[in-house]
Order: sequence, then structure tokens, then C-alpha cells
Amino acid sequence: MGKPPKKKNLADKVRKTKTSTEIKNNPFEVKINRKKFDILGRKSKHDVGLPGVSRSKAINKRKETLLKEYKTKDKANKFIDKRFGEYDTKMDPEEKILQRFSMERQRTQDKKDMYNLNEEEELTHYGQSLSEMEKLNDMVDSDDDADEKGVLSAELTASHFGGGGLLRRKTQGEKDNGGNQRAKSRQELIEELILKSKQEKRERQNQKEESQVLTEKLDQDWKSIQGLLAHKNAPKADRLEEEDKPKLDEYDMMVRELGFEMKAQPSEKMKTPEEVAREERERLQKLEADRLRRMMGDVVEDCTKTQAHMSADDLNDGFILDGDEKPTLAYQDGKWNINEEGAKIEGDDDEEGGEGESGEEESGGEEEEEGSGEDSHSDLDSEQESEGGEEEEEEEGEKDEVPATKSQLSEEERKAQAEAAKAELPYTFKAPESYSDLKGLLQGHPADHQCIILARTQKCNHPSLAVGNKLKLQKLFGFLLEYVGELASRSPPELSTIDKMITQLYGLCQLFPEAASKAMQTTLVDSAHRMEDVLEVKGRAAFPQLDMLIYLKITALLFPTSDFRHPVTTPALLYISQALTKCPVMSLEDVTSGLVLCCLAVEYVSFSKRFCPELINFLLGVLHLAVQDKTSTGYSVVPPFRQNGKVSDLLVLSDPESSQTWSKKTLPLSATQTLTLTTDLDTDHYRLSAVATCMDLLKHCSSLYRELTSYSHIFQPITTLLSKHLPIKTYPAALQVSGTVVSSKDNLVRLPWANVAYKITRGNTKEEREKERLNHKYKKEFKGALREIRKDTRFLAREKLNEVMGRDAERKRKVKELFGSLATQEGEWKALKRRKNSRH
Repeated sequence: MGKPPKKKNLADKVRKTKTSTEIKNNPFEVKINRKKFDILGRKSKHDVGLPGVSRSKAINKRKETLLKEYKTKDKANKFIDKRFGEYDTKMDPEEKILQRFSMERQRTQDKKDMYNLNEEEELTHYGQSLSEMEKLNDMVDSDDDADEKGVLSAELTASHFGGGGLLRRKTQGEKDNGGNQRAKSRQELIEELILKSKQEKRERQNQKEESQVLTEKLDQDWKSIQGLLAHKNAPKADRLEEEDKPKLDEYDMMVRELGFEMKAQPSEKMKTPEEVAREERERLQKLEADRLRRMMGDVVEDCTKTQAHMSADDLNDGFILDGDEKPTLAYQDGKWNINEEGAKIEGDDDEEGGEGESGEEESGGEEEEEGSGEDSHSDLDSEQESEGGEEEEEEEGEKDEVPATKSQLSEEERKAQAEAAKAELPYTFKAPESYSDLKGLLQGHPADHQCIILARTQKCNHPSLAVGNKLKLQKLFGFLLEYVGELASRSPPELSTIDKMITQLYGLCQLFPEAASKAMQTTLVDSAHRMEDVLEVKGRAAFPQLDMLIYLKITALLFPTSDFRHPVTTPALLYISQALTKCPVMSLEDVTSGLVLCCLAVEYVSFSKRFCPELINFLLGVLHLAVQDKTSTGYSVVPPFRQNGKVSDLLVLSDPESSQTWSKKTLPLSATQTLTLTTDLDTDHYRLSAVATCMDLLKHCSSLYRELTSYSHIFQPITTLLSKHLPIKTYPAALQVSGTVVSSKDNLVRLPWANVAYKITRGNTKEEREKERLNHKYKKEFKGALREIRKDTRFLAREKLNEVMGRDAERKRKVKELFGSLATQEGEWKALKRRKNSRH
């Protein structure tokens, strides 16, 4: 057994209260925020008190303001007296009561008593009870004319709407048996009213008939006189009408002209890419079927519909005039020509030929009619056929000659037509399943035909036409990329064909960018791995071949080079940098390959202006190859170049006089593989071309990196080499100008804002300083408001969480109580059941 808890006595409570009071009043616990200076008109932010006092004050302030607003949100706990005239001091109390009573009765009458049929309130009309008045059984006659609607006599109106006063009047002259005047009964009054209304109606109808008869008579008289007056007054009337007509102004004339202008016809709706692809495939399939029939020797009839000539008087009703047509007369070459029933009969021929020739012409007239058809418009048909042929030649690049009829073709012509059809390119192609299929499809065709084959293959296998076409065209991009590499590896390389294939690669890349990027990534990664393997084994690697250079160029054309990081162009730029650093220059072919890589590097960084140190080092090394005296240089070269050695004089001229016969030419891409230079003069000319290309690249780099902070430090070695060591004076004038531009001191001067650090400048005028002060104050207040809003949001969030937790705790408590009460009831029920069982 433990000790019983010690009871707290009064002394302990007093001691605890005293200790807390001492801590509260302890001056060492008070926090004081001192301020250096007292400034008038400025609110002091410093406070004196215990730690956490300012925070507790802010919380208490929010509880008094924000929390109360939150709790009273969407609640109305005020009683507002909305009785009529309650706040109107000008109305008397009696008037307020009457108005309220009338409004209350009106409200109840409109709502409650709308459908109440047991209303006991007596209804009156003109001061008389409606229940006492007799019902009016007579209705107004519905046979009245339209002119009589709404017209009521005074007596009828008074009898029906006068409150019944007229019905009670006593009439003069009517006396009863005793001689006293008596009032007419209601039935008598109604009969009199009916008689009067019928009489008035009959009179109005008679007047209307008389006026109609007079009008007809007047019209007949006027028609008989009008004929006599027409020929006399017509000219004068016309003149009067012309004088009375106002002259049209420019605006009215323009409006009338616009009314007669041709209106725009509705255009055809835009077709979706799927519809365009489907129509293109159907067109190619139809052309292929025609070509196959011509190959088999079948005659393909021209089924193109020509536009029939229609005259201006044609009603377009299908009517054809049967009968002898009149002969047409024409004058040609000094003779009269008469065209009669499709046969041309000249005057001289009639005299010489006689009846025999005329009989032959008549017998052959029907055949000529059938053959010629619409002879007068044959020139239009020929023009349409020629225009259609030109359009088809532009679209497909070929010319198809289609015969018109079977009778015009002989056996030799059919054979020639079949041979021509065999020589044509097919119009439909299946997508190649492997690289060998693509190679067999394109091999033996010129570059233009290869592009047509690829275009037709894409049209026949569009992704929207079948499910598997997308995968087929994605594979086609990889096959085509491999085919381009093979074309570049041939000797000599087929660069013109590659140039035309890039268009097809671009179209496939736009359709499938992800597949194109993966295929190009695979090519670059494989080449980079091969270079790394060679470097690990030999320590040096050869420059990339022409196919790889072509791939790098295609990468720059198909994918963006200005991105900070791109899955294709970034590895390509790293590959270029690695080649410029790790591949040694051993021959003029290597110099050419390196300069091509430098051109590609400039193209890659032209938009992003990304600094490429490998590019600058390689250009410096190329210029170093042209320096004769390498003993004392004010610069140093980095690998893959050497300061001295056998291959450090590759660009040194063997004869300085060779520069006089040099003309500037671009370096051929085929020189990266094989370079055939038979004489020393050709070798010197090639060296000068390489130096010229290097200087052009330096000018591009100078304009590209001019804004860099370390511009002068980067180009200082190149400037020293050009100005002191390179024999520019022995070079042609064009190279001397280029060298002077690159090595000029103006290029080394950095931009004035390149190294100047940005400093905050204050306003010079009073208005500028006031504006800056207001901007600073605005920013400060804005930040303070944001800070307070965040604190208020956190405070409300805590309160909402506390409410939720309180509701949850209350619910748990009630659930616990319910379970406890249920358990108690269950125990009592079981105990009661046990008692009953024990009794039994």
C-alpha cells in the first residue's frame, strides 16, 4: 500500500500565488526594445513587457474582432420592425393604422380568399347588393358587323352599368287602372332596348349599302372619262413626274450599284487531315489502276466530263431542237466556207467534185457528227485537257497520255502505250518493313523519283487510314536515316540526293517527333561510344566521317538548338566538343573535318549564344598551323594541336607567290574523306581556302561573344597570333582585310555595360524622390498587409480546426454514453432473465 496523497493546505496555495506574482513583477524578466532616437510624428514600434506579450495581445485582438465576425457570419439576430409607416414621422397614428389594416385585408384577399367559395361577405355594385338584383339573361347579339363592335347606346349603358337606377324610373304617359303613373317592368325595358338597337343597326346597314352603290357608280363614270383624258394629259403628267422626282445623290447611286453586284458564293468547308489523306489515297489508287490497265494493253477511255456550252437563252429544261440546222457562213483565206451538217463544202470543190463527192460527203456526215460531237467547242475541250495535263504533271512529275477512243489506236500505239505505262512510277507503295526493302524500293531511281516514291508511300500509309500505319512510318524514319548515311559514305557522296531527302525526314519528324528523337539519339550515342572505345584503346581517335557530319547537320535542321537542355541537340553539341578536343589533326582532310565541325558548332550556339571554348581553341590551333616561326610565340595551343612537330606546319605555304593566283572558294564536303591535290599550287590554294574559312568563323565568333565579360581575355591569343606571327602580308588582299578586322583593337574593347555592376541610383529631382518614397511606402504596406492576412488566415484555420475537434469530441462522448447506456440496459436485461430462469 502506498502512502496516501498529501493534502494541499492553504499555506501552499498562498506560497504559489506569491511566487507567480514575484515572477510577473520581476524586472529582469521584462523585455525592453530600446530605440536610439525619438522622432516626432512617427509611431513607435518598440514595446515593453514580458516575452510573448505582443503575440498574446495580437491573439486577443483577433479574438475580439475577427473571431466574432466569423461566429456571427451568415446569422441575423436582430428584430427589425417592418410595419408600414413605423419610421415615418409625418403620418398620424390613425392613418398608419388604416393603411396597415387595408394592406392586411388586401394581402389576405389576394392570397387566402382567392379560391374561397364560401365567402360570406356581401358584394355590392354601385351601392346595391348583387344578390338582390336579377341576373341579365340577354346577351349582346353576335351578328353585328365589325364596325359596330364597342358601340353601345346611352340607354343600354345606363341600364347595365348605371347601378340599376334607370330600371326603377317611372316613365311618363303610362298609367295604371287607377290613373296613377306606374314604372315599367324590367322585361319591358329590355324589350324596348332590343328594338331600338335593332332599328339602329338596320339604319346603319342601309347607309352602308347606299354609299357602296354610289362608289361603284362613280368608278364606272371615271373609267369612261379616263380614256378621253389620257392622250392629252400624259406628256404633261410625265413631265411633272420627271420634275417632281428628286435627283439621286452619290450615296443612293452607290447603294443601287451595290445591290446589283455579284454576291460572294459560299466556299467548301475545310477538310480534316483524315479526309484529305483518304481522298489522296483514293486518287492514287485510281491512277494506279489506270496504269495497270494500260500496261495490259487495255484502252482507257477518257471519262472526264467536259463543260457543255450553254447559251444565254437556254432554259436548262433538257429540250433539244430537232430539224435542219441553218448552214453557217464563214470567210477564210479569201474564200467563203459553208459548214453544213458537219461537212465543209467550198465553192471550188462543189464545181469540181460534182454529185459524186457530195454523195460521199453526205454518207460520211453521220460518222463525222458522231466523231466530232460538239465541233464548235472543240478548242475549249482541248484547252481544258491541256490545263489538266499540266496540273497533273506538276503534282506527280509525270505526263500521262490517255487515248480518246479505241478506233484511233493501232496495235503499235497500244504497245507503245503499254511500254510507257511500264516506265512510269507506280502510284501506290507498301511501307517497307526493313532497310533492305527501302533500299530495293529506291535503288535505280533518280533523286526526284525517290522523293516521289517516299511521298506516295507516306500518302498511301497515312496513320489515319489504318491502325498499323503509324508504326510503319516510324520505322521508315529510321530506315531513311540509315539510307542517308549510306549515300554519304559512297564515293563520291551523293549530296544532292541527301539534300532532297531532308524534306522527307522533316515531314516524318513533324508527324512523329518522339520516334525521330529516339532514332537520332541512338545514332549519336552509338557514334560517341565508338569514339570512347577507340580513345581508351589508342588514346586518340579519328575525326567523324562524312555520314556523321551529315547526321549532325540534320539534327540542327530538325530539332531546336536554342534550348537550354534538349534530348537530341545537347548530346550532339557535346559530341562536337569531344571531337574538337580529342581528335588530333594529322592531315588536310582532318583540318577540313575540324572546320566543318566548327561551322556546326557556330550554328548550334548562334541563337543561344552559349560559349563553346573548344571552338575558340580549335580555330586558334588552325591558325597556328599557318605560322612559320613557332619558336617564340606569345600564346599557347592546347590539344589536339602541338606547339611544334611534324604536323604543325600543315597550312604553311610552300610558295608565297601562289597567293597571287588564289581565288576564294568554299571547302567541299567530299574533302573530309579524300582529297586529291596533284601540284603544290593546288595544295597552297587549298591551304589559303582553309585559312579564309577559319577567319570567317572567327568573325562570326567575335560578333557572337562580343557581350561577354571575358571577351578580351578570350580573343587575346588570337589577336596576338594575327598581328605578330601570321604572315598576313603575303596573303591575298581579301585575307588581309579579314585578318585586320579580327585583330583590330576595337574588337577587344569590351562593351561599357559588360563589367559595370548595377547600382541603385536615386532620383535627382524632388518629384522623383517623392515617387520613390511613395513606392517604398507602398511596398512596405503591401508586405505588411500580406503578412497580417496570412496571420488572420492561420488564426481562422486554427479556430475551424478547434471547432471540428470539439464537435468530434462531443460526438465521441455522446456515442460513448449511448454505448454505456446500452451496455447497462443489456446487463439489466440479462440479470432479469437470470432471475426468471432461477425462479423456474
